[in-house]
Amino acid sequence: MSSSPVLICGSIAFDTITLFEGHFKEHILPENIKSLSISFLVPTMRKEFGGCAGNIAYSLKMLGGNPIPVATVGKDATDYLHYFEQLGIRTDGIKIISDAFTAQCHITTDLDGNQLAAFHPGAMSASATNTVEITDAAWAIVAPDAKEGMFAHAERLHQQGIPFIFDLGQAMPLFEQQDLEKMIGLAQAITVNDYEASIIAQRVGKRIEELSHCVEAIVVTKGDEGASLYIKGEETHIPPVKAEKICDPTGCGDAHRGGLLYGLTQGWPWYESACLASLMGTLKIAVEGPQNYHYSREELAQKLEDAYGIGLLK
Repeated sequence: MSSSPVLICGSIAFDTITLFEGHFKEHILPENIKSLSISFLVPTMRKEFGGCAGNIAYSLKMLGGNPIPVATVGKDATDYLHYFEQLGIRTDGIKIISDAFTAQCHITTDLDGNQLAAFHPGAMSASATNTVEITDAAWAIVAPDAKEGMFAHAERLHQQGIPFIFDLGQAMPLFEQQDLEKMIGLAQAITVNDYEASIIAQRVGKRIEELSHCVEAIVVTKGDEGASLYIKGEETHIPPVKAEKICDPTGCGDAHRGGLLYGLTQGWPWYESACLASLMGTLKIAVEGPQNYHYSREELAQKLEDAYGIGLLK
């Protein structure tokens, strides 16, 4: 089993999730919207380790990979860094910004499933200043982060000859046509969900099949419909894995990326790597929080063989 480093460029954040045991629509009244002042009692609260880089690193490490998160955190990140060290995840690629807080997302959900969210980027805004020089990485990923940081990491990886996956994700509103064309020109692969794929196609003016000629592969996730793998204009369907239960989609895309990166670092073909990715995303959705699912390598190997007939993890 190879232990080649994989650079995980992206955000590290704390997610604070609360439940309002009522309905927002009963408190946010249209006639009072001009002078909005609302307080909610939220008796249930969870604080989770999150952020795209953190979630991807967790997934990859579970599989036996060697992730190196490349991110910026604040003065309050001691617990997160200690947690990574306990997991055996390297922290030498993480830069501490001493006068900032770690990125934070505060989410309140009501009984209808509606959400109110506030995101504070904090130290993430300085991600472009994190100039990690690790040149022996087998693969890398540029996941959602500050836009300047995503480009800085992409250009550095390209110069070092390290192949990387471009993961647009929540950074989608920041990228216009020229930005997308530049990033696609630097990357070896692209991972997006179905909606993000349609936005990229619209902004660039090319179908995903056409764009797949510009990179090694494009993987488009489609929720419970599985995924599509595009290589040189040809689409291959990745069948879905039935989830034990649908609990929380937060971090499913990141779990998927961890599986994809593991397969690639082992020299697996794209199809087999994408199947493992889909399995990891499905396992995550059955658990609350982005880093609370736990499986041994033996369990993962059996699940991959049961779902797809792939015995490469054994």
